[in-house]
Amino acid sequence: MLHVRVVSPPDRTARLVAALGAHSGVQNLVVIKGTARLPDGDSVQFDVHDQSANPVLRQLRSLDLDGVGSVTVVAVDVALSGPPSPAAERRYARQEQVPVWEMVEAKIRAKASYPPSFYLLLIIAAMIGAVGILTNSQILVVGAMVVGPEYSAIIAAALGLSRLGGTGERNWAEVRESLRALGYGFLAAVIVTFLFSLGVRGAGQVPGAFLHGVRPVAELINSPNMFSVISLTEARANALIGVFISVTTIPAAASLGLSLAFALWHDAWGSLLQLLLNVVLLVVVGAAGLSAQRVIWRRLSGQPAATGSRSG
Repeated sequence: MLHVRVVSPPDRTARLVAALGAHSGVQNLVVIKGTARLPDGDSVQFDVHDQSANPVLRQLRSLDLDGVGSVTVVAVDVALSGPPSPAAERRYARQEQVPVWEMVEAKIRAKASYPPSFYLLLIIAAMIGAVGILTNSQILVVGAMVVGPEYSAIIAAALGLSRLGGTGERNWAEVRESLRALGYGFLAAVIVTFLFSLGVRGAGQVPGAFLHGVRPVAELINSPNMFSVISLTEARANALIGVFISVTTIPAAASLGLSLAFALWHDAWGSLLQLLLNVVLLVVVGAAGLSAQRVIWRRLSGQPAATGSRSG
């Protein structure tokens, strides 16, 4: 359940209350006229069940209340409202949770910021991955995947692509910003890893197994094939996109910098292909997954398709 607080201009409050009254999932509706300040208007508060949240929030946008008034949405963790109905008990038993798209998008955009720490974490993760490749340590390679923050940029780009039909240029800007952050971030990671690897090589600290071509971890990373595509397209849902831990983006960037430092041109080319394959497929599969989830949940809940909804 969600709790929604709205500041409505007085000339729109009647339409808002009538629209809310038409939704069976709305309850605890409270209207206090003329009490809201900053912005000024009527205070309207109500609770809405998750399965009704998407059409209700679209209704608020259709009244432009997010533009001329104010809309705040918070999740309700506990609601003491008497014994549940049989239908509610069945939903709880099946653990049905309808995605509230406004909140999904808000969470994605909240993480889609790229301060200096974003690039620093990418560099640190790539260096950890390089050490894992040099020492044939799968644990370090997995650790590099955990440290890497690129998931937030990839999912933001996927969100932008999944909504291009409705909002046009603004979503292209989201995609460009996310891809630009990924491009600069991976470039910085490759350059620093290259310099780090040159230092290890110059200091004579390269593990003997790596020098003699025993590189099972590196070969897994720099050899893209059909299984790379299958593993990405089979990603399980986490925030409606996929689990990122098994994807070799950071390790591929680390392998690219490392291979360039040791003049392993074939490995460098394979690592570059692996990196591009991972990023492109994750964005495309993520966008397709978000779009499919929207369609599936609309049909399951009997909701009409959204038209011209704005995001921001």
